[in-house]
Amino acid sequence: MEIYRFSPVTGQLNVRQINCTQEQYDAWQNGTLIQNAMPSVSKEDREFIISGCTPDDWHSLYGT
Repeated sequence: MEIYRFSPVTGQLNVRQINCTQEQYDAWQNGTLIQNAMPSVSKEDREFIISGCTPDDWHSLYGT
């Protein structure tokens, strides 16, 4: 599904195609820990869903 988030680093609206279902997304929205709601989603994609930070954002902030 397409997930849209504003980057807290750049303020830019980003979109990522993330391999999760609406049911998984809803479970997270309703309080299930994201790693339990979406166990097959990468940690980078889970971070994007939670915070809006992309891997490029993390690299610009921390060089990692």
